[in-house]
Amino acid sequence: MNNTFQAPTIEYGQLAPLLLVFGAAVVGVLIEAFAPRYLRKSFQVPLTFVSLLGAFALILVQVFVSGVPTAPAAMGAVAVDGPSLFIWGVILILAAVSVLLITDDDHFVPQAAAVPGSAEEDDALAEGAAHTEVYPLVLFAVGGMLLFAASNDLLMMFVALEVMSLPLYLLCGLARRRRLLSQEASVKYFLLGAFSSGFFLYGMALIYGFAGTVDLAGISRALGTVSGQDPLLLIGTALLGVGLLFKIGAAPFQAWKPDVYQGAPTPITALMASGTLVAAFGALLRVFWVALGNLDWDWRPVMWGVAILTMVLGAILAITQTDIKRMLAYSSIAHAGFLLVGVIATGDARQNADALSGILFYLLVYGITTVGAFAVVTVVRDAGGEAGHLSRWAGLGKRAPALAGVFAFFLLAFAGIPLTSGFFGKYAVFAAAATGGALPLVIVGVVSSAVAAFFYVRVIVLMFFSEPAADGPTIAVPSMGTAAVVTVAAAATVVLGVFPEPVLRLADQAASTLFIR
Repeated sequence: MNNTFQAPTIEYGQLAPLLLVFGAAVVGVLIEAFAPRYLRKSFQVPLTFVSLLGAFALILVQVFVSGVPTAPAAMGAVAVDGPSLFIWGVILILAAVSVLLITDDDHFVPQAAAVPGSAEEDDALAEGAAHTEVYPLVLFAVGGMLLFAASNDLLMMFVALEVMSLPLYLLCGLARRRRLLSQEASVKYFLLGAFSSGFFLYGMALIYGFAGTVDLAGISRALGTVSGQDPLLLIGTALLGVGLLFKIGAAPFQAWKPDVYQGAPTPITALMASGTLVAAFGALLRVFWVALGNLDWDWRPVMWGVAILTMVLGAILAITQTDIKRMLAYSSIAHAGFLLVGVIATGDARQNADALSGILFYLLVYGITTVGAFAVVTVVRDAGGEAGHLSRWAGLGKRAPALAGVFAFFLLAFAGIPLTSGFFGKYAVFAAAATGGALPLVIVGVVSSAVAAFFYVRVIVLMFFSEPAADGPTIAVPSMGTAAVVTVAAAATVVLGVFPEPVLRLADQAASTLFIR
């Protein structure tokens, strides 16, 4: 018997961005363990930025020096192809911008273990304590996002899902104010996230029972051996879909989003609303296009219903909201539905590339605008912290016209108004869907966009055409990081709305190299 062990082949150069982020996260844990408390932030902040920007630089080196890889890495477990590299770049940009918001300690509780409102919490606040553990937790979450979007087998995808999710469960419960609401959000996200992970894992087991492999390409090959009516395959596909659709907040699995977005610290909400959505769509595309692409006659009708329900429900329920963060959460649900329109737009190779290109561009522009919008939310304050209720935003245009103008611009981008990045994002996805034979779905999307525009315009009218209350909210002086986030997001929304061609071309080039075997 030959007991020779063959070491796996690991392409460290291709995986360097992942390894750098995870390595920095481990170093961050060691800093928390051994560095004096008063020095931890001065170590953690530079480490976090250097790792995120360094990983982005490594992606540029990979693309422009080594070229886009032509085969999966790590024994086929990680697909470092064009879409993965594009999504990695988007996630790293969004994470770096979100960390600028996170550096403001005013958002996070000084001592999470203390009972809300207790003397221990007051003492920690007076001492100026800070949870610098936030930074390695963010790095682990970002590393999980990167791996989740590039996983080329279901087992790796499940591991990445947990690495991404577990830190976020903790981070959601660290809000400095409204502590009970924050802890409630954390518990809800954990419990519902655990259920969704269970669905994903059970679905993976059933798919393995059908195909005898968890490799995405192997599953695709196995589909050629049956008519597509195998019960293990169909039930496993449905369970995988539940786990993935939960992560993007698609209906009817969207109930967690408003509560979690409202209760979590706003910088963490910004990271989740942008980076997590990008990573989840990357994973969704890999499962349904790469592994289950030959089963599209079975899952496309279901996805049609999910997309329609998500768009309509997100747009209509957003109208009824009176809290700004909950309104943005339902807006995120509607945008997930718009992105699902692109997922459905499958056809020949050219149609797939057009749809994927539109999705990649949409993820970038929506993510940047989202982080900018939540950055503005952090600045509008009242006695209890952030002024969440919409009535507190009345007359903001008279108190702080520049801030209200920037927020109005972000809302117009969400609505897809021309000369904003959101217009070209929706156009790219809807055009690909119309070409792919999903014109009725596009019509529903356009109508839902019109409904969504109502509640965006309602907020703009409230800010500029209503009288401010005598005890109206105060406008906190933004930190340098928050000011930088708002400036960068506004500039990107303008530039990508007026001159989107270079990024669209880049997305099109990335989309042409998706590993489908």
